[in-house]
Amino acid sequence: MRAFRFAGDIERVLCVGAHSDDLEIGCAGTMLRLMELEHPPEVTWVVFSGPGVRGHEAQEGARALLAHAKSVDIRVEAFRDGFLPSQSASIKEYFEGLKEQVAPDLVLTHYRHDLHQDHRLISELTWNTFRDHVILEYEVPKYDGDFGTPNVYVPLDEKHCQKKIDILLTHFASQRDRRWFSEDLFRAILRLRGMEANAPHRHAEAFYGRKVVLF
Repeated sequence: MRAFRFAGDIERVLCVGAHSDDLEIGCAGTMLRLMELEHPPEVTWVVFSGPGVRGHEAQEGARALLAHAKSVDIRVEAFRDGFLPSQSASIKEYFEGLKEQVAPDLVLTHYRHDLHQDHRLISELTWNTFRDHVILEYEVPKYDGDFGTPNVYVPLDEKHCQKKIDILLTHFASQRDRRWFSEDLFRAILRLRGMEANAPHRHAEAFYGRKVVLF
């Protein structure tokens, strides 16, 4: 499978996640690869629900992941976890303000058909706000079994995989008692998507690219 390469044109990245570990689960490996570019991008990192210790975890996880970015703007907000749709007007206003502040070359957001209501809202408002941008939707595993059929892949080597997993297990201690929050699950997803992408080092992250404009 031949790769289409445009990463070198990415100067500004906007990453949006509903909860404090969503972005690390969905796209940490991809961000690690972007950090290795000759000219790493500027990153705006927005977490909409990071109450208490979860907010501290979000800050620490992002700092560990984005240490080599050209610049980093980490924003951890206090919208109520599990109730984002009931706060949609305020979150919509937040997105409108964000649009005036950042001009990303790439936006990473939640999967449109994610069965978590918070995730779906963030995806919907991302598309509603950033209409002239490249948007890729990442996936987050959960009991609902809502994984789909992705069409964009980022191959990862072992160091990317291990760094991603280490960041999750080290910086998100509040989640360690969840049965699904484990190294074997994170690695299994990377291996499955790596198989689908025929990745040279066997692992990959996957995304959903709903619109692609050529030329």
